[in-house]
Amino acid sequence: MALATGTQQGLRVAIDDAGIATLALARPAVRNALDEELIGALDRALREAAGDPAVRVVVLRGDGAAFCAGADLAWMRRAAGLDEARNLADALRLARMLDRLARLPRPTIALVHGATMGGGVGLAAACDLCVAEDTAVFALSEVRLGLVPGAISPHVVRAIGERQALRYFQTAERIPAPRAKEIGLAHEVVAAGGLDVAAAGLCAELLRGGPAALAAAKDLVHVLRDLAPGSATIEGTAARIARQRASAEGREGVAAFLERRAPIWPRSSELHDPEG
Repeated sequence: MALATGTQQGLRVAIDDAGIATLALARPAVRNALDEELIGALDRALREAAGDPAVRVVVLRGDGAAFCAGADLAWMRRAAGLDEARNLADALRLARMLDRLARLPRPTIALVHGATMGGGVGLAAACDLCVAEDTAVFALSEVRLGLVPGAISPHVVRAIGERQALRYFQTAERIPAPRAKEIGLAHEVVAAGGLDVAAAGLCAELLRGGPAALAAAKDLVHVLRDLAPGSATIEGTAARIARQRASAEGREGVAAFLERRAPIWPRSSELHDPEG
């Protein structure tokens, strides 16, 4: 499966020669607000990226004045007219797309600027790394609409912890970028216009790692989150490093280190899609 490039349903997809895939939310007139079509386009692009060995890193960003303003108003109006069962199906589409993003067997980077609300915060939190411009503002404003941040909550709580979630889920106050970094929502804050430079630096570091090792390291974090300390955890984590050491990629990485040369990562490394 190859990642399809081009623009469709509000998403622009590109991949460069280094294997860096950019998924750009391309609905600037509505500040890249999410609707059924954009959620579907993101889900398809993520599934294709997971199955494309040419893709090494995925960068998520937004066109125009903001990264993502949350839910599209027209989508919200349509949802208000649906019964609970159809609202559940609608919410599950968003929740499953965010889970696919969080578990994608590639490193993911969110580049955040402008006002990022609701579902946009979920996108940023579901990515492995988040870089925000110093003028960016985050908000979890659902309670002010009589709603809750349901589909995005697993990712946001993992990013900022329960204690901070209790505050921001309820106050719905705006979170400036420096504060977002303090609470774990953003990893780095850069000056306006500095997102591309920051992304290039992070991508360069990520590309130094073995593709299969990166996927395995990411999966390890997700597995450990659900495991309690004990013998099963000890044996399971030991088995993971043993498996990676014995792999072709692991042997090449160690050999390159010992020989003081750059490793040659096989482009055909076996990377798995957890849902695929």
